[in-house]
Amino acid sequence: MINNFRFKDFYHIDDLIDIMRCLRSPGGCPWDAEQTHESIKYNLVEETYEVVEAINKNDPELLKEELGDVLLQVVFHSQLEAEHGVFDFNNVVNGICQKLIERHPHVFGDINVKNVDEVLNNWDNIKRQSKGQDNCAQAMNSVPKELPALIRSAKIQQKATKAGFDWPSIDGALEKLQDEVNELKAALNSNNNENAVMELGDVIFSAVNVSRFLNCNAEEALTKATDKFVERFSKVEELAAQRNIDLKSSGLDELDRLWEEVKAD
Repeated sequence: MINNFRFKDFYHIDDLIDIMRCLRSPGGCPWDAEQTHESIKYNLVEETYEVVEAINKNDPELLKEELGDVLLQVVFHSQLEAEHGVFDFNNVVNGICQKLIERHPHVFGDINVKNVDEVLNNWDNIKRQSKGQDNCAQAMNSVPKELPALIRSAKIQQKATKAGFDWPSIDGALEKLQDEVNELKAALNSNNNENAVMELGDVIFSAVNVSRFLNCNAEEALTKATDKFVERFSKVEELAAQRNIDLKSSGLDELDRLWEEVKAD
């Protein structure tokens, strides 16, 4: 046991930082001591999605727990840098405080705004200035490639829109989607698999563009579609079992009839 550690009934952020320091110190936890940014980087991603799960479940108790897990990851990465004298958790806190103050001049300064759109425009302008981005392409390149592809494509399309590069209505986006589907068909007909993969990407990118005009999140739309498929497939399996139908040996026509029956229910 680490000497001089104080047990409490209620802990604060300084206690969490101290606990992480203990875990990483000699006599602490062997697993924690050998971790690096690289080895735990996906833990942060996983914990973040578990926060989203708690929000979707409307479970405050679970949300509290999962937010703690995300905070742990922030403290963990900060401790790794503190050990090298680069920065610590307090520097991280200072950085985000400075950023929030800088990007809310309508709250902490003398800038007046009329609506949320003006707030977002100010945020983007200040962000581009602080990062030295002189054009839209630089802003696009700043969107991390590590983001989920649907989220990244939506962010890049939003930046293109702010530069005036967008369809005036959803009709143009839908026509572009159909054009890309036709190009995918052409690539498949020519047996050019590499080109077909590229065209498939264009189809998905165009579908995300349509989602923007619907004011919906493409990631969530795909999640709902996937959930719907799983639900319907489960019902197809139930129907097949009730009618002694072997799905694996059944013809496509019979499977399609089951699917349409479930879909119409």
